[in-house]
Order: sequence, then C-alpha cells, then structure tokens
Amino acid sequence: MSETATRPALNGVDVPALFTTLNAVKASPQIAGFQFRARNTWISGTHNRSTIQGFYGAGQEDTSRTEPFVYDADHPAVLVGNNHGPTPVEFLLHAIAACLTAGLANIAAARGVVLRRVESTVEGDIDLLGILGLAPEVRNGYRQIRVNFLIEADAPAEQLAALIEQSKRRSAVYDVLVNGTDVVIDVETS
Repeated sequence: MSETATRPALNGVDVPALFTTLNAVKASPQIAGFQFRARNTWISGTHNRSTIQGFYGAGQEDTSRTEPFVYDADHPAVLVGNNHGPTPVEFLLHAIAACLTAGLANIAAARGVVLRRVESTVEGDIDLLGILGLAPEVRNGYRQIRVNFLIEADAPAEQLAALIEQSKRRSAVYDVLVNGTDVVIDVETS
C-alpha cells in the first residue's frame, strides 16, 4: 500500500481519493477531458436564472447530481435591475475566490498542512463608460481584480504563500481570467 493511500482526510479533503484521481489521470490521460454546462433563462429585465446539473467527465456523463444548482442573476436598481441576485460580474469574483480556495484546500491537504481558517476578499474595478458604450477606449470588463487571503494554518507564512501560488498556477478560473478563452456564440431563432 502506498503512503498516500494510508493518509487520512485533512482539511475536509479525502487525500487518498485526491491521489487516486491524480494517478488515474496520469495512467489514462483520455479521462482528463471534462465539459461543464449551464442553462440560462431570461426572466424579466436584467433578471435571469442559470441551472447547472450535468457534466461530462472521466469518460462518461455524470449522474451524481440528482438536483440542479439554481442561481439567479440581476443588476441593482442603479443599473436598471431589481436586485434578484448578484450581477454576473460578481459571480466572476465568487468564481475566482472559490477556485483558489478549493485549490488551496487540496494542495494544503496533499502537503500535510492543517488549515484552521481561510477567508478571502475579492474586489474588481469596472468603468461603466465601457459597458454603456460611452468611451470606446474603455474596456467593458474588470480593469483589475484583487484577491486578499487571510489564512490561519499550521505552517509558516512562506509556505502558505507557496500554497496560494500553487493554487493560482493550477486554477482554471485564474487561467481563464489572465489568459482569456475563445468564446463561440451561436444564435437560434424560433
């Protein structure tokens, strides 16, 4: 039996399962391809709702999610919405925080670091002149996103910084934000 198979869960992470997954993907790289999906429906005004349930991964369609995750998005009144949910750009802040935090938990557990507390604050700056089409030279998206972590753990500050750095290197959301991703839009009418 390998050393990783005898290691207990740490920080809520099933460490043996983590290493089993890593070893399975190393042995069969074809199972590494995943496709995540979301379905969105317009409600009214700027209010819309996304439903997330199935995905394809590890060579098969996943059926473990018996109930969908449902998220409403809207704009605040100052941006002609009705506050039925966070704005889409706020979901993006959640996505980067959640991805980096999940990565940190996995990496810390794999390296034997006990986490006691992890919190992050994420801020992003947007200029409405771009979104509203009032200044073509101003981009529509965030000019900058800042993530600040507060971590209490059984490790020195340098090791915690290295864990965050590794989480950043492995984060899919961070990669999408800093490297961009090709987005293809198709329109069907009825």
